[in-house]
Amino acid sequence: MSTDIAGSRSRIRFLLGGEIREHDADDPIMTVLEYLRTVAGKKAAKEGCAEGDCGACTVAVGEMVDGQLRYRAVNSCIQFLPMLDGKHLVTLEDVGRDGRLHPAQEAMVARDGSQCGFCTPGFVMSMFVFSQEKPDPSLDEIEDALAGNLCRCTGYGPIVAATAEGCRAAHEGRLEAVRPPDREKLLEMAADPRPLALEGDGRSFHAPRSLEQLVECLERHPDATIVAGATDVGLWVTKRHMRLAHIVSVGEVRELKRIEEQADRLVIGAAVTYDELHARLGRYHPDFGELVRRIGSQQVRNQATLGGNIANGSPIGDGPPALIALGARLVLNGAAGRRELPLEDFFIAYGKQDRKPGEFVEAIVLPKMQPDQTFAAYKISKRFDQDISAVCGAFSLRIADGKVADIRICFGGMAATPKRALACEAAIIGQKWSRETVERAAAEMAKDYTPLTDMRASASYRGRVAANLLRKFHIETTTPDAATRVIDRARCGAHG
Repeated sequence: MSTDIAGSRSRIRFLLGGEIREHDADDPIMTVLEYLRTVAGKKAAKEGCAEGDCGACTVAVGEMVDGQLRYRAVNSCIQFLPMLDGKHLVTLEDVGRDGRLHPAQEAMVARDGSQCGFCTPGFVMSMFVFSQEKPDPSLDEIEDALAGNLCRCTGYGPIVAATAEGCRAAHEGRLEAVRPPDREKLLEMAADPRPLALEGDGRSFHAPRSLEQLVECLERHPDATIVAGATDVGLWVTKRHMRLAHIVSVGEVRELKRIEEQADRLVIGAAVTYDELHARLGRYHPDFGELVRRIGSQQVRNQATLGGNIANGSPIGDGPPALIALGARLVLNGAAGRRELPLEDFFIAYGKQDRKPGEFVEAIVLPKMQPDQTFAAYKISKRFDQDISAVCGAFSLRIADGKVADIRICFGGMAATPKRALACEAAIIGQKWSRETVERAAAEMAKDYTPLTDMRASASYRGRVAANLLRKFHIETTTPDAATRVIDRARCGAHG
């Protein structure tokens, strides 16, 4: 395949089973799972849902991050093969050492954690990655790490026990995820600065490494599909069977992978993953941090990005309501230069955003909380973990001299875009923050939204929930000891 960027590489390279594999990738949207099962002959990873929900296809992917080798559990069913370039792919067949099982495997056997066995490889891979980081995990940490692995036989108790046991044994045995020879091969690949550029048969996949290269790619392919983690675009291929002609992956663009902390704001690069963002956001906005945890499983958070969530423009995306309530701004870039706008102005209509051909989301600018500011976010969904919201609401409040100086209210799932409740806000600003004010404002929501009925909720349900979340926010800000959350706030701050 020919390339169209000077100094680029035209072959994918990654480490698998102790060998560097090189491929032309004539099909740039071949998933990692398809490659493993049909090309590499590794059958442990299974296809259960083909949409990143069940975890049966979980594998580990390692890469150099700030000089350190870090492994992540990912869903191989929705990750494209070229996204492995320069990385280490680990499957269940690779986790044992010298003919011995990994401690996670031994613990699953000892604790009878494997039942019908279909989901077991995915569980073990999640446990394998988790054991690299947690020698003595809490129950909450184990449950969070395994939330993306579903078992139809429903025997989670032995699997949880096996995870705790396997983590301790892996650390006591000082087991590293990669052997010294493999580490040298990874360092060799990481030292290659050339971007990946695959071209041929009218299709292409580009993985630029700098803003300059990204702008160049999008100048040549202004209508290319831009991907970061592919947790949404991957489903276009596996569920809608779309044949994408041109893909530009921003996951390797160094400028987009930064989180820059300034005196009064955070500047979040568009390719920063939710996993990388989770703890940082939680320090400033605990509810927002918890909202990020509930956006998806650990596998999804390891791939998905806040920038991608915004660029897709979904009316039920959980990130935008919280960002809009906090007054975030969006930085767009492209051949015509950089521009900045309030995030709420980016969403024009359903499926339509203020992004010109060749433009891309560069960063999200998030103001830090002010001393007199209160923020809360609530996610309402049928399942607590790994579910799309029926309604997601976010509130930011400032009170001065006994009256509301400012309030920003934004909901997802109530309109064709994430949208502020402007009439509701107007009924509150300048008034006492009282129950009477809140009731008058709740009645104004009918002017702000005309929600739809769909498989997740009815229009009437959504309207009642939105009004009740405003009432809940008032109770929490005026009666902080009131028991308004089903589960402890420290763990489930974003629970509706």
